[in-house]
Formats: sequence, structure tokens, C-alpha cells
Amino acid sequence: MNKLINFIKESYTEMTDNVTWLSFKEAQDSSVLVLVASVVFALVIGAVDFGFNEILTAFYTAY
Repeated sequence: MNKLINFIKESYTEMTDNVTWLSFKEAQDSSVLVLVASVVFALVIGAVDFGFNEILTAFYTAY
């Protein structure tokens, strides 16, 4: 039980004293960047998927 209590105390100290937290503005900027990158990535993957679908449909209907 002492190990668990010691672990919790050390974890709390680590989180409050040693971790450098982002400011709200930095976190917001990072979130917007991740959102934009995700949308761009999804659009690229969607375009590739659409292209492959069209190519395979044309190929299989031609024969």
C-alpha cells in the first residue's frame, strides 16, 4: 500500500512541478493545425480512393 501512495504523491509532484503545460492559445493553435492537416489528408485519401474506383470500374466494364 505504501508503494501506491508513494507513486501517487510522486506523480502529483511530477505533474504540478516538473511538467511544462501549454498555454490555452498554444493548445488552440495546435488543435487547429491538427484539424486542418486531418482534413487535407482525408481529402487526398478520398481523391485517391475515388480515382481507383473510377479506374477499376472502367476496367471491369470494358471487358
